[in-house]
Amino acid sequence: MGRAFLDHYQQRETDQVTGWDMDECDITDPIITDQIVALNPDLVINAAAWTNVDAAESHPDTVYAVNTLGPKYLAEACARCDAAMVQISTNEVFPGEPGRFYREYDERAARGVYARSKLAAERAAQQMLERLMVVRIAWLFGPGGNSFPTKIAEAADRHGKLRVVADEFGNPTYAPDAVRAISRLADLDRPGFYHLTNSGYCSRFTFAQTVLELSGRGHVPITPITADEWTRPAPPPLHAVLINQAAAALGVTMRPWEEALAEFVGEYMTNDT
Repeated sequence: MGRAFLDHYQQRETDQVTGWDMDECDITDPIITDQIVALNPDLVINAAAWTNVDAAESHPDTVYAVNTLGPKYLAEACARCDAAMVQISTNEVFPGEPGRFYREYDERAARGVYARSKLAAERAAQQMLERLMVVRIAWLFGPGGNSFPTKIAEAADRHGKLRVVADEFGNPTYAPDAVRAISRLADLDRPGFYHLTNSGYCSRFTFAQTVLELSGRGHVPITPITADEWTRPAPPPLHAVLINQAAAALGVTMRPWEEALAEFVGEYMTNDT
């Protein structure tokens, strides 16, 4: 997502963009606040995070440093130099009860280390900064990343068959689409909580099935299984499906996930993936 933000803003002639990677800054170090203040930005977008959900269970100190303290320091810096901030969050801050659909201000209840650290980040950043936009996304995929569609294609090629969870539901989110929507939202400078995913939702099984069909792998057998049959260190919320109500009221929406996935597969995936 960070690369997608840089690509997007570098194409806008009116913007002067500074991108910092891990080797250039450490958001877990409080000194990042002084570095941000010295830059004196109008807007800070935090796309940095520990996103390996399962590995997070065995590295809680590092995860909270990156996912919670980092956003807190960035929000503190923004407050000092009167900048707006976008904090990227996740659907996993919700418990994900079967059949539930979550709007922006529904009650949150995170479970695993990753989810709790992201929820803590929302709270910490909100305490530090008024000009804060918390944008929750889900099931992110896009060019340049090791995302669900590429993993599915690689597994299909390697094993010749797949077993995929059919009772976990979410909103696939195409990184370039999310970046464009977040950019529009940031231009409006309206603080608050927002859900920005591609419209619609599906199960992991349907997501995988669609990837196979679009990438020329429709012949690969795929078997639906339950989440209980796929043991993970950090079981995900089974139905943390996000509803875009707040951004839609401002005219910011995103196209259906199927269209976005078709574009991604057509441009970035082949039978040699």
